[in-house]
Amino acid sequence: MGEIFVRDILKLCNGQIILGSENQILENFTNDTREVKDGYVYIGFKGENNDGNLMFENALKNGAKVCILQSSSFKEKLDVDSIKKEYSDRTIVLVDNTIVAIQKIAEYKRSLYDIPVIGITGSVGKTSTKDIIASVMSKKYNVLKTLGNYNSQIGLPLTVLRLKNHNAMAIEMGMSQKGELSNLTKIAKPTVAVITNIGTAHIGNLGSRENILKAKLEILEGLQDGGTLVINNDNDLLKKWNEENPNKKFKVVTFGIENKSDIMPYDIVSSDSGSTYKIDIEGKTYCVNVTVGGNHFVLNSLCAIAIGRIYGINMEDILDGIKNFELTKRRMQVEKNKDGVTIINDCYNANYDSMKAAIEYLGKLEATKKISVLGDMLELGIFSKELHEKVGEEVARNNIDVLITVGNDSKYIASKAIENGMQKDNVYQFNSNDEAVNLIKKLVKPNDAMLIKASNGMKFQEIFEKIICG
Repeated sequence: MGEIFVRDILKLCNGQIILGSENQILENFTNDTREVKDGYVYIGFKGENNDGNLMFENALKNGAKVCILQSSSFKEKLDVDSIKKEYSDRTIVLVDNTIVAIQKIAEYKRSLYDIPVIGITGSVGKTSTKDIIASVMSKKYNVLKTLGNYNSQIGLPLTVLRLKNHNAMAIEMGMSQKGELSNLTKIAKPTVAVITNIGTAHIGNLGSRENILKAKLEILEGLQDGGTLVINNDNDLLKKWNEENPNKKFKVVTFGIENKSDIMPYDIVSSDSGSTYKIDIEGKTYCVNVTVGGNHFVLNSLCAIAIGRIYGINMEDILDGIKNFELTKRRMQVEKNKDGVTIINDCYNANYDSMKAAIEYLGKLEATKKISVLGDMLELGIFSKELHEKVGEEVARNNIDVLITVGNDSKYIASKAIENGMQKDNVYQFNSNDEAVNLIKKLVKPNDAMLIKASNGMKFQEIFEKIICG
């Protein structure tokens, strides 16, 4: 196990110890005082509304043995003598910037482990792809995987700092601006990089899909020597980039359904409960069972097969890992309420690509009535109207019976769906989640199916929780 000491922070971050011992071992990092238990390390971050640095005494009361705090948050010197009276056995370290500090500490922690690290990025599908890869890798390794979507400039370092007796890591890497992935990949140092697709998420920040591609390719900056890049060959921009750049210093493995790829299925059979398909590996045919519906999950499983083969996991174990993987909540989470209504909870985040995939899945379900409850997709900038309208086209194309939209920009989903042939009487536009819930409770009947999807900021989890209880 790679141990980190307070003295390491002092060197890495030019930190100043104001209380305690530099020989203290650091483990179990958190930035949430409510999660702190005896022996934890608390690190404070200054947010837009709250300053976690100022809450360090709550962390100490809950048992934190070390606090790493940002010096600029304290206008006056800390009363060390007063703190020492009550917490003489604790350690407090001040650094210039706690975000920079956590990144440097995580980069150092990663350097102590010579293990497989799969770094996963893409416009959509990062979390679900990570889940299925981790399940496959767990057949051979003790895998540390990103919790939820802890994939940010703070979340990824906190994930890396959870490394203990693990001998592999499946880590999600998110970005919304140029340069962010460059920073994350240098911390994670992946041995295999995965790019699930290049879509429209964060296009408002980056200006074009081509710029999104460039930003996603930053993951290669941290790819270790002898590493492998795994890409979705059905994605137009990834396929084009791969073909136009033949002389790469790393191996590329492709997966896809439509375009000829290294890992490619046939005889795909889809149903409400998932998909099955066949695949030929080294002259032998295997049947793959994916227990979540939609072609995007077939693609996720193909990616997991590619990863499993890179690390010498036998196909029987790979198939078992795919069949039994657990999907992170609020990602295509399919449940039935007490009235027998099928509810697809995919409300953690949304962009055009994920909206399209979820609507297509709903459209293929056997149900008395198919209801789409859709909200705003955020961070699309000047492309917002166009992309919301494209979602409306998908609603109409997939024969959805009822469309309920909530939010400012989702009105474009509604108007475009009507323009493309959906009955106006079956389209509803609301400004609040409560209004949508009230209508849903009146409309929904047993054997109906309903999709609930929007960007996380729309708080559609509220709608799901009120409907799932009937």
